Amino acid sequence: MSLQPFEQIVADHGPMVLRVCRAVVGPADAEDAWSETFLAALRSYPQLRPDANVEAWLVTVAHRKAVDLARAAARRAVPVGDVPDGAAPDGRPEDWEGDLWAALRTLPERQRRAVAYHYLAGLPYRDIAAITETTTDAARRAAADGMKTLRAIYRGPIEERGAAR
Repeated sequence: MSLQPFEQIVADHGPMVLRVCRAVVGPADAEDAWSETFLAALRSYPQLRPDANVEAWLVTVAHRKAVDLARAAARRAVPVGDVPDGAAPDGRPEDWEGDLWAALRTLPERQRRAVAYHYLAGLPYRDIAAITETTTDAARRAAADGMKTLRAIYRGPIEERGAAR
């Protein structure tokens, strides 16, 4: 069994990798993470076993690129226009309702990645455990805790809107 042309891999799995990148690193860095993922994948694709799970392999590469981007971002200075006089009422002026990244950003990193890899990439927990170097049970727990938190965040505003009617 031979490997598919790499262009077909990009066409088949590119949208899923972009969704994962957006969920893990945010919309500002997602395209960079996507590009870095496929550049690294292109280099190592010829050595990939023909029976390998390409989707899980790409998410693993994206995971590593996301970690690299997060480390690089932590070292960069963040320019700001005007410094506000005081804190915003909720302490986070960049938040706005309705944005998946804003909701995912509230989760701890382990939960955010587990939710992204399982619910956006569709990977089984054993693959998530391998990618994040943890156990299958820990990956399952992280995804469940992340979803519980997301439901709690969005249940409040939805119930309040229903009561206002």
